[in-house]
Amino acid sequence: MKIVVISHFFPPEIGAPSARLYEMARHWVELGNEVHVVTCFPNHPTGVIPDKYKGLKYKYEQMDGIHVHRNYVYATPNKGFIKKTLGHISFMFSSVLISMKKIKRPDVIITSSPTFFSIFSGYWYSLIKRAPFVLEIRDLWPAAMIELGVMKKGVITNILEKMELFFYRKSKRLIMVTKSFKENVVSRGIDGSKVHVITNGVNQEMFYPREKSISIIDKYNLENKFVISYVGAHGISQNLSTILEVANSLKEYMDIHFLFIGEGAEKDKLKNIASGQGISNVTFIDSQPKEVIPEFYNTSDICLIPLKNIELFKTFIPSKMFEIMACGVPIVASLEGEAADILNESKAAEVVKPDNPEEIMHAIIKIKNDKVLYERLKEKGPAFVEQNYSRKNLAKEYLEIISEI
Repeated sequence: MKIVVISHFFPPEIGAPSARLYEMARHWVELGNEVHVVTCFPNHPTGVIPDKYKGLKYKYEQMDGIHVHRNYVYATPNKGFIKKTLGHISFMFSSVLISMKKIKRPDVIITSSPTFFSIFSGYWYSLIKRAPFVLEIRDLWPAAMIELGVMKKGVITNILEKMELFFYRKSKRLIMVTKSFKENVVSRGIDGSKVHVITNGVNQEMFYPREKSISIIDKYNLENKFVISYVGAHGISQNLSTILEVANSLKEYMDIHFLFIGEGAEKDKLKNIASGQGISNVTFIDSQPKEVIPEFYNTSDICLIPLKNIELFKTFIPSKMFEIMACGVPIVASLEGEAADILNESKAAEVVKPDNPEEIMHAIIKIKNDKVLYERLKEKGPAFVEQNYSRKNLAKEYLEIISEI
């Protein structure tokens, strides 16, 4: 098959969407397919385009057999609603006006959303090329924006929701990343027979149990420390101020140290809170290349997966939980819903209520003091993801769905 994927995010950018699409595309190439990815120049989350791409409108590259078409984008840091929206809109136009001419006769066009504006590109592309339009939904937008308080429900969101349902109806297949997303769209009148669930998964060639990294221990002064890490976006969805509260409450434990690894709109605020309250058992670390992340996981004694306490997040599954389980690192997750169900089934995590610093703190101390529990949590993760969330197997399943159109 000749598969075209349109996505705002793609490596070398880090994050769940980039990893998901790159690994899916790589496996499809290994299975004998021609895969083109239409994306923008990398700039997420800092808004800084690498020097080798600066000043360009378009660049073609090959990455592990994947044809990558990079297009102009208005690059901006991952904060500020208006500037981010302008960035999304700029890619919506550049992806169509520049890359569409360069890809001949695709068999299927997949658009991964968010961003919401990429859907326009994909649908227009499919009309012009007369190719089936497949829509992959990784976030229920605009509902998530309303619940997070970024947008108020009103005329604009009503229009956006009508557009959302229009594109759902026009797609030949809808690929959802959680069962809850599928239930949501089917309950809103979308034909359930064309809605499929392909969850996020993990690349076990990259994420597996290893010894602690001596270089990380030395660099961040973690010798003899019980290391608790959060790796990922520092945004409003994670409500990391709760984790700072936990760190502050555990400061009497001199051997416990927290690492916050990543970037996001809330990071400066979090650093100010830590500085203002004298929370000294926390180290903030810049966003790291994907290949280094397994070393941070494996150097940690516990990894945290927090989500803000809003109803919609019960339908979300943070993809990092599969990576952490694959590394055999115990998890303390403060969330509810489908992700909590998976983690409880895995027996690789302690799951507590979201936004509840007291329960998070008790879960950490419980794992730290109970060596039997600690070893059991370490042991259960790798086997569970091998059986249920191998990216390679999920890519095959995905390919079967789009091959049947």
